[in-house]
Amino acid sequence: MEKAKDFKGKFLLLFVATFVFIFILSWKTPRRDRSAPKPLRAPPACPLWVSNDTITPLRNTKHFLVSAYMDQRVEGLDIRIIGLFRRDSVQPLHCLFCCGGHSSTTTPTTILQHSDNFGFPFVTTDAMCGIPKNCHATHVTLLTQPHTERTSNLSWLPIRNHKTNGKKEMKFNFTVCISNLFGDYNNVLQVAQTLEMYRLLGVNRVVIYNTSCGPELSRLLDSYSQEGFLEVVSWPIDKHLNPSHGWLFSLVGGDVHYFGQLTTLNECIYRSMERSRYVLLNDIDEIIMPYQHDNLMSLMNTLQQQQPNTGVFFIENHIFPKKHFEPSGRFHLPQWNKVPGINILEHIYRENPDRNVYHPYKMIIQPRMVEQTSVHEVLKNFGQRYKVPPDVCRIIHVRVGLQGSLTLEQLHVDKRLWDFQEKLIPNVDKVLQRVGLLHSDRRS
Repeated sequence: MEKAKDFKGKFLLLFVATFVFIFILSWKTPRRDRSAPKPLRAPPACPLWVSNDTITPLRNTKHFLVSAYMDQRVEGLDIRIIGLFRRDSVQPLHCLFCCGGHSSTTTPTTILQHSDNFGFPFVTTDAMCGIPKNCHATHVTLLTQPHTERTSNLSWLPIRNHKTNGKKEMKFNFTVCISNLFGDYNNVLQVAQTLEMYRLLGVNRVVIYNTSCGPELSRLLDSYSQEGFLEVVSWPIDKHLNPSHGWLFSLVGGDVHYFGQLTTLNECIYRSMERSRYVLLNDIDEIIMPYQHDNLMSLMNTLQQQQPNTGVFFIENHIFPKKHFEPSGRFHLPQWNKVPGINILEHIYRENPDRNVYHPYKMIIQPRMVEQTSVHEVLKNFGQRYKVPPDVCRIIHVRVGLQGSLTLEQLHVDKRLWDFQEKLIPNVDKVLQRVGLLHSDRRS
């Protein structure tokens, strides 16, 4: 009996000691404040992979991304992502931003398909979205689902044309946008003459989108790029799609109009928007030529004074058939005999446009007044549009004639290019010499 009482006493003493020990331990250890918020996990780091390509496939879609630009002209939609989307597969998309090295929450996009597609399956498309608050966005990508923490396999695009404080001074007065070179195009002499003619007219920068060109032309373009006058943008559209050599799907088939010409023209407008006062949209075999002014700046100063709220100036296309040559041979220069391409100085006979049928124009634009463009007209713009009278400015376009039945007597003599020959010829000689294409048998 005594042993049982002794055991109970020891058990009770042990129980009390254990309780006191637990109480002391809990008193010394700080209690966790259950009302305090849990520490936030750091958002996933970004960007892990930035696309340096001009055409980037968008994961889990049939679409392609080209470039991203800040564009605050449309309220609430700060970013414009230019792409090539398959028209029958457009679905809701979400913008994901890289903000100071970490990814944001996603924001919904507004998908704007351009109205001109000429029947082709792929269309130039703008994906518009707003930047989240307190996000200093440097890169952006598109997702098919709302935000996921897995960012390791995303293709990020750098955001260009960042907003700056105060009025930004334009680096260039005139930029020419050329799209596109394809099919091993190698018209070296005409390209050199055209680029040097534009330099004489006051153009500061030419941008060319190049899918493929001939070896001699590639050397010429490299030379112009090295001196900074030309910006060549690689455009490997044929690696991703079956591009068309024609303008209408019902006639030629394919995935996209003229090697993505509509996309590159729009891309060039935004590429030039914060650095060039004016942009000329035309082809490599066309020269937008003032006829009452010595240069493009004098022309535009006059036109802007007459049309102060105009951002789009249409310039009429005039064909100079390449089969008709100036008879005296005055500009059939021996040093150019072995240079591939057309000598535009030899072609002085001009077709009068048939205005009873559709007649194309090209454009000089103020890029900040244009949202979307097609080849011969703008699709969305701010301000007014104006057709420049052909006696003020017209396009010199040396190519196959559109009205092949016209006789020489029915054509008009137009020697406007000859007004620049004293500077044009030595300048062309200089650049051809620089790339090793000038023939040594030069007429004195």
